[in-house]
Amino acid sequence: MDRNVALTLIFMVCILGPCAVFAASAYASINSLGRNPSAASKIFTAMIVALSFAEACAFIAMVVVFQLFG
Repeated sequence: MDRNVALTLIFMVCILGPCAVFAASAYASINSLGRNPSAASKIFTAMIVALSFAEACAFIAMVVVFQLFG
């Protein structure tokens, strides 16, 4: 397999993982807010923490793959 194709596949997996976390977190938080609106501040805080970790993982993966391409 060509090196660029392999790096592109790794890049796609490293981006699709955090995208799945974003989708699952948003879906779960909307459902939980619908069930218990009074817990909005706790749910929002937990959602922001999870999304920031997912974004950090995606950013680190992009940096690593771009360094490997170079």
